[in-house]
Amino acid sequence: MKKLYCLLLFVALIANSAYGVRKMSLKDRIATLPATKAEKIKCDTMFSEAWEFAITQPLDQNNPSGKKFHQQVFLSYVGPDAPVVVVTEGYSVHRNYTTELAQLLHCNQIIIEHRYFDESIPDSLDWKYLTAWQSATDQHDIIELFKPVFHGKWITTGISNGGENVMFHSFYYPKDADVRVAYVGPLNFGPEDPRMASFLANDGTPECRNKVYEFQKLALEKFDVLFPMMQKLAEEKKWTFSRVGSPQVAFEMSVLEFEFAFWQWGYSCDKIPLSGTDQEIFDFLSTVGDFSYFTDQGIVYFEPFFYQALTQIGYYGYQFDKFKGLLRYASDNGKPEFLFSAPCNVALPPYDFKFAHDVDKYIKTKARHFIFLYGEYDPWSASAADPGSNKSCLKIINPGGSHGTRIMNLPPEKRDLVIQKLEDWVGVKINPAAIH
Repeated sequence: MKKLYCLLLFVALIANSAYGVRKMSLKDRIATLPATKAEKIKCDTMFSEAWEFAITQPLDQNNPSGKKFHQQVFLSYVGPDAPVVVVTEGYSVHRNYTTELAQLLHCNQIIIEHRYFDESIPDSLDWKYLTAWQSATDQHDIIELFKPVFHGKWITTGISNGGENVMFHSFYYPKDADVRVAYVGPLNFGPEDPRMASFLANDGTPECRNKVYEFQKLALEKFDVLFPMMQKLAEEKKWTFSRVGSPQVAFEMSVLEFEFAFWQWGYSCDKIPLSGTDQEIFDFLSTVGDFSYFTDQGIVYFEPFFYQALTQIGYYGYQFDKFKGLLRYASDNGKPEFLFSAPCNVALPPYDFKFAHDVDKYIKTKARHFIFLYGEYDPWSASAADPGSNKSCLKIINPGGSHGTRIMNLPPEKRDLVIQKLEDWVGVKINPAAIH
């Protein structure tokens, strides 16, 4: 009888807890958080309250008693029984915001800034601790902290590099979430994934591809006119170009970048000013090619991303051969083009080619309740995740879509399919009119 009583008591304790963890109120959880900051902030009207935290994390997740850093986290609260959307950001989080998923599900939301960015930069910048496992474990720790507060389903989500992090987090911690929605997140197989070049060679229509190429050629042919215009802009913006080598290299790299950025962000071919004035040509190149991407100031922001891109999560390269005889300063030296964006004076470890293939195998075989969203014309779709025959994953391609692909800008039939999956997997009824 005593054994039976103990067994029933144990079952009752488990049944009365979230994942075996004692339930807590939000107030009690905030009072006991390992945080140096817990500040109530303004929030969207769909939430009852919102908070900003600086959660104390180990710099090395393998050494919890070692050096620490403080990770910025935003929590927007609906109630303990509503689902929770967790945003696995790939970059900085400049402000609290409301995601498409949180609006659709009318639920709680947690946004986690990526380690080594903005408010989450360690005092000791030891780059070897910037890995997919370390950041996934950051996210796991934060989810574990709030599991006792929330009793509904958990959904991880992210956009672009954040979408990659949805995959990486699930690969390492598959039990943390019930559903995963990865927006436009690539799974690259190398520091310069070769699939990008073949994708771009067939992107859009032949007429539009040719127009993009002719604009790049025109910009290079007009170097003596357009480059001084860039220099003037750089002086106004106080840009410098020591990392890339020179402003001349930065100009030509921006021309090379133009093709990828044009398709990534869904610009219209009708807007390409092949017969425009020099100012019109410069303005369009500046807008799409984005000179600031190759400035010292822009590179400093993206350093953590490029460290990972060059060691584990991959990126893309440029096709120099297409512009032989036109490039005077930028050149292909056989190394990844974006090495200049890696942290200065840091020896990069050898690229881990195995990692993405392991994640790919996981997605094809063991991943559960994944929704992958991609834009048809977005070059990042060249390295899109491929669930293969895994019936527990849904992959949606937005026809004519760009990197701005979202659930609510999908064609109606595809949007309805995604919403139906979310309703089935999360267990709530969704009202698309909730998006505002």
